Amino acid sequence: MNKPAPDWHAAASALRIDGRAFVGGQRVAPLTGETFTKTSPIDGRVLGEIARGRGEDIDRAVASARAAFTDARWAGKAPAVRKKVLQRFAEKILAAKDELALLETLDMGKPIQYSLGVDVAATARTIAWYAEAVDKIYDEIAPTPASALALITREAMGVIGVVVPWNYPMIMAAWKLGPALAAGNSVVLKPSEKSPLTALRPAELAIEAGLPEGVFNVVPGYGHEAGEALALHMDVDAIGFTGSTRVGRKMLEYAGRSNLKRVYNELGGKSAFVVFDDFENVDRAAKTVAGSMFFNQGESCNAPSRVLVHERVADLFLEVVAAEAPKYAPGDPLSGSAEMGALVDETQMKTVLGYIEAGNAEGAKLVAGGQRALTETGGFYVQPTVFERVRNDMKIAREEIFGPVMSVIRFASEAEAIAMANDSAYGLQASVWSDNVNRAHRVARALRAGTVHVNQYDEDDITVPFGGYKQSGNGRDRACTPSTSTPNSRPPGCASTRNDNPPKRLRRLPRGRRQWTGEAGSTAAA
Repeated sequence: MNKPAPDWHAAASALRIDGRAFVGGQRVAPLTGETFTKTSPIDGRVLGEIARGRGEDIDRAVASARAAFTDARWAGKAPAVRKKVLQRFAEKILAAKDELALLETLDMGKPIQYSLGVDVAATARTIAWYAEAVDKIYDEIAPTPASALALITREAMGVIGVVVPWNYPMIMAAWKLGPALAAGNSVVLKPSEKSPLTALRPAELAIEAGLPEGVFNVVPGYGHEAGEALALHMDVDAIGFTGSTRVGRKMLEYAGRSNLKRVYNELGGKSAFVVFDDFENVDRAAKTVAGSMFFNQGESCNAPSRVLVHERVADLFLEVVAAEAPKYAPGDPLSGSAEMGALVDETQMKTVLGYIEAGNAEGAKLVAGGQRALTETGGFYVQPTVFERVRNDMKIAREEIFGPVMSVIRFASEAEAIAMANDSAYGLQASVWSDNVNRAHRVARALRAGTVHVNQYDEDDITVPFGGYKQSGNGRDRACTPSTSTPNSRPPGCASTRNDNPPKRLRRLPRGRRQWTGEAGSTAAA
């Protein structure tokens, strides 16, 4: 018998937030006593007071993590034991799915149906996947002469600092926590000040699952205070960062100013979605890009915000996209049926509206949306927006907007499409739509992006590395095995001396035939 759907509004009203940090296996007040007020972007309600971590709080958390690593309370456990603990952690996440989904939605504004069905589910799946991998990674014997024996071992790195963004707080944390904890590292997590709640609660669940105290610590706070202190800390061995390219540069700077710690940056994107005139089902391509672009309010680093369409099919494509956009109109994120929710805060909303103004000023043609929505709620909502007649040199085509704004650019030839797609500072993802298998593979290989999809978008998997070229970063999240990672691009915790193959790409062939390819990605960024 199916359980009745939760009354999310009632649950939100009854919620009581504990905003203290989590260090050494317990909730602790910040050493300065300072807090900041966290409000919800869905309606401006006050959620609670959150610890404002500073340098001394980071020192305390790092000391806790270092002590746990030094005495090997976690790293010294047999892989099979770590596996069982992480499996229980994943089970705890699923058991608390309603609570975590509600925290996620109130924290950053996404619809509750996606917090529940996507974010919580993917977080648990990620932890479970790395749990299964714990006892399946083998060391090696080098091919030395018979007179010598050289063993190549994979060891935990030590204390890993993790800094994650606000758009997918749980998933982004899990992508880094999974491999770091599986390998036996200790972790200090600094969530975004805009979405700290679903970092703090899972830390408690990890302890309930059997993770030793001190192994997983969470210090909320501002980036220029807690984040900078963590990245500069001399006793942190690596930083796993997901966020803007601007802050990613700072992470590299902080590493140079401190102990030359390894930095794994997964940064911004301006992903190209390329539709050729030989793709017969233009309707499907248009509906796919609308769903991918407006999912999570467009607050996704891999959102297909640059849509390159052959001039012969551009009018038909735009007709479908313009009809699809209103279907993603923002709604009440706690309703259970909204397709799009609120942007994370007023600053982000104003940023997105500013880009829409820039698009109008530069001469792009607005064909859908373009306005603030649901102003009566007190929340921060923007309509799904589509521009056409965009040039690749316009601001809305060059810069990452991180909101529901799509730019449609027309092209006349394959060479022009490739040149425009690659004419970007970013290189995170791309998509090619063609019924010509030769063109599909030719163009996919020519695009400078970490992941290239063919005739689909973002249908990837935990087993496929995620990361980009150029200013989209130098790190890879997710899968970490000897066959899919390089020493300089593997996730934190996947330390190795082996010179492995570069990341691989997931592609779908035309007409639904799918395969995994072993084509090597570029190692230039490493």
